[in-house]
Amino acid sequence: MLFTELNFWVFFAVVAALYIMLPHRGQNRMLLVASYVFYGAWDWRFLSLILLSTVVDYLVGLAMAREPRDQRRRHLLGISLAVNLGMLGIFKYLGFFVDSFINLSNSLGIPADPVVLGIVLPVGISFYTFQTLSYTIDIYRRDLEPTRDFLDFALFVAFFPQLVAGPIERASNLLPNISMPRQLSWEALARGSVLCLVGLIKKIVIADGVAPSVDAVYASAAPSGADIAVATWLFAIQIYCDFSGYTDIARGVAKMLGFGLMRNFAQPYFAADPQEFWRRWHISLSTWLRDYLYISLGGNRGGRWATYRNLMATMTLGGIWHGAAWNFVLWGIYQGGLLAVHRALAGRHQRVGEGDRRSLTGWVLRIGAILLFFQVVCYGWLLFRATSFGQIVDFTGRLLTPEAGYLDLSLPPPPVAALLGMLWLLFWDVLVEHSGNVRFYRGWPVVLRAGLYAGMIYLLAFGATTQTAAFIYFQF
Repeated sequence: MLFTELNFWVFFAVVAALYIMLPHRGQNRMLLVASYVFYGAWDWRFLSLILLSTVVDYLVGLAMAREPRDQRRRHLLGISLAVNLGMLGIFKYLGFFVDSFINLSNSLGIPADPVVLGIVLPVGISFYTFQTLSYTIDIYRRDLEPTRDFLDFALFVAFFPQLVAGPIERASNLLPNISMPRQLSWEALARGSVLCLVGLIKKIVIADGVAPSVDAVYASAAPSGADIAVATWLFAIQIYCDFSGYTDIARGVAKMLGFGLMRNFAQPYFAADPQEFWRRWHISLSTWLRDYLYISLGGNRGGRWATYRNLMATMTLGGIWHGAAWNFVLWGIYQGGLLAVHRALAGRHQRVGEGDRRSLTGWVLRIGAILLFFQVVCYGWLLFRATSFGQIVDFTGRLLTPEAGYLDLSLPPPPVAALLGMLWLLFWDVLVEHSGNVRFYRGWPVVLRAGLYAGMIYLLAFGATTQTAAFIYFQF
C-alpha cells in the first residue's frame, strides 16, 4: 500500500474508525494488527523478519536489564547486532558482495561463474533494523529501561506510518507514546491533515512530475552538459520532495492518531555547509549515525586525524546503508570528505553569514554560500543517482569539459503542475525558514488560511495523475 493510493486511505479510514471506538490497550492491539496487515500487503513472508527482530530484541532487552556483568551484557548486545545486521547483510548486501567478488576475480584472470541468488529486498528493512537496534543499544548503555509489554514493543518496531521509510524513531520517544493513553483533538486532526496535504503535493505533484525529465537524461547515452546539470538539479528536488513527502505524510497520519513522530527534514537546501546540511537532511538517520556509530568509533575524542577517520567511516557506512551498489559507497565517501574538509577549515574561518545576518552584507554572503553549497550537494546527488561507475565518469567529464553543444538542452520539460509545485515549495520553505515555525500559517487570518488550503488542494488535484510511483527510499 502506497500513501499515494486510494486503498491506503480506505485502510486508514477503517483504522481510524476502529481507533476512535477502542480503549487505549485495544487501540494498541488493533494498531499492531493493522501494521502487520500494512506490511504484509507487500509480501506477507517478510513479516517473519520483523517478528524475529522483535522477539530477539525484546528478550535481549529484558536479559540485559537483569544482568549486572558488563561482559555478559556485551554478549547479549552481540546477539542483537548479529541477528539484525545478519538479516540486513543477507537480504540487502549478500548479492552485491558476491557479484563484486566475481567481477574482481574475472578482472584478475581467475574464472568465476556468476551466481544468481534471487534474493528479494524486504521493503523498509534498513529502517526498522536501525530502529530496533537503537533500543538494545540504549539499554546496553543504561540510557533506557526495557518495556515489559511485548505487544507494545512489537508496535514500536512495526508502527505502520513510519515502518517502511522512517523517520527512524527512538524508543525513548515512541514507546512512551505507545504505553500511555493518547488524547485525540481537532487540533491534532487539523495539523495532521495539513502535513498529509503537504506531503502529497511534494510526492505526487513535484517528485513524480520531474521524475520523467530526470530519468530521460540518466538513461541517455550522450546528454549535453546542460542536460546533466539541469537533470541533477531536478533530481535534488525530486529526492527531497519524494523522501520528505513520505515523512510528512507519515507524521501527519501518526499525528491524527495522537502520536508525535520526529521531524526528519528542516529545509536542507538552505544549508551553507555540510555540517549544517546533515543537521537538516534525514535527521533521524544522521542523528542515529552520530549517536550509535560516530561516537562509538571515538567521535572527536582522539585528535584531529582520528576525527577525520571517524567521519569518513561513519559517512561511508551511511552510504552503504542506502544501498548495495558502488555509487552509494562513493556518495558516502564524498559526504565524509566534505565533513572532514569542513571540520578542518571551520576553526580558521567564521561560518559565512553568521554573526550578523541582519545586515545586508550578511544576508548576501549567506545566500551566496547556500547557492554555492547547493551545487556541491548536487554533485553528490549525481553520484547517488548514477546507474554505474562508468556513467559517473562520463557525466563528470561532460560537466567539466565545455564543448560544442554543451549548452544544448533537450531533456523533456517538467509539466506545468510540477513547475507550479516547485514555486509553492520555495514559498513554503522560505516562510518556514524565516519564521522558524513549521506552523507559520496558524497566525494568519481565517480567510488567508482558507485560501492557502484551497490553493494547495487545487494544486494537488491539478498535478494528480492516475499513475503512482513507489517512494524512492522504499528500496533502502
